[in-house]
Amino acid sequence: RPVPATPAPQVGGLGWPVAGALLARYGGKLPDGRGSEGLLIGANAGAQVSAVADGQVVYSEWMTGYGLLLIIDHGNGYMSLYAHNDALLKDAGDRVSKGDTVAAVGSSGGHGRPALYFELRRNGEPVDPATWLRR
Repeated sequence: RPVPATPAPQVGGLGWPVAGALLARYGGKLPDGRGSEGLLIGANAGAQVSAVADGQVVYSEWMTGYGLLLIIDHGNGYMSLYAHNDALLKDAGDRVSKGDTVAAVGSSGGHGRPALYFELRRNGEPVDPATWLRR
């Protein structure tokens, strides 16, 4: 008899970029089978995406594979990436504060359902964002 599919765990709250269902975790598999170097959080289309920390937007446009992508430089080698958005609400060069709305959840870049792909990088290498988000 088939094992019932367990619903994706719900994530969100202070410090998280968006609240929703955790569809893929760091080191897990994305729906298309690729490895995940970040988090894929399913949320309603148009849901507000928040900056996880103060910083400066360094990229805000389309990128193949990521759809509408926003990248924030937080200093000390840390950057956060917010991908598959419906809309980007900040431009490169803009300063942002933790909690500022920077984008709207969407399904750009080939994902079938609205979700935010979030990555945290240190010195260009992906790191597990869970440690950062718990702060």
